[in-house]
Amino acid sequence: MQEAIDTFNLLFGIGEGTLNWWQMSLRAVGVFFAALAIMRIGSHRIFGKNTAFDIVLGIIYGSILSRAITGNAPFWPTLAAALTLVLLHKLLATVAFNTENGFGNIIKGKPQELVKDGEVRWEVMRSNSVTENDLLEAMRNSGHRPEISAIHKAYLERNGDISIICKEED
Repeated sequence: MQEAIDTFNLLFGIGEGTLNWWQMSLRAVGVFFAALAIMRIGSHRIFGKNTAFDIVLGIIYGSILSRAITGNAPFWPTLAAALTLVLLHKLLATVAFNTENGFGNIIKGKPQELVKDGEVRWEVMRSNSVTENDLLEAMRNSGHRPEISAIHKAYLERNGDISIICKEED
């Protein structure tokens, strides 16, 4: 058993001060599969186009795992930290799901109404740094003619997208 541990430590550079190219490469392969396993424990939405809540985890997750590959942090504790972050994300997402209008809005944000019945809500637009051109782009992207007067409602969604509900044509 000790021989297997010594071989693993040699291959992954555990306990050494400097990693060579093949140890770092083996760590990259190991971290890749460990990261996939950890993500399966977490949520599929983490790396989708979602809220800042999801994006922050993705950035921190990648940063932590890179340290395991390069040897800037101990291998196993670094993987444990990545798992802890994913489990924390899953826990907070569950709490947010069950408290959508309370904690859910705090952690994930809530949509902002940009246009109501064809009238632009400039204070909301300004506070969210959304321009009139952003609205027109969203209309074109959703296949509508780019006229703000045709908008019944427009929202800046929690993920940063702008959704448009047009007035019904007569």
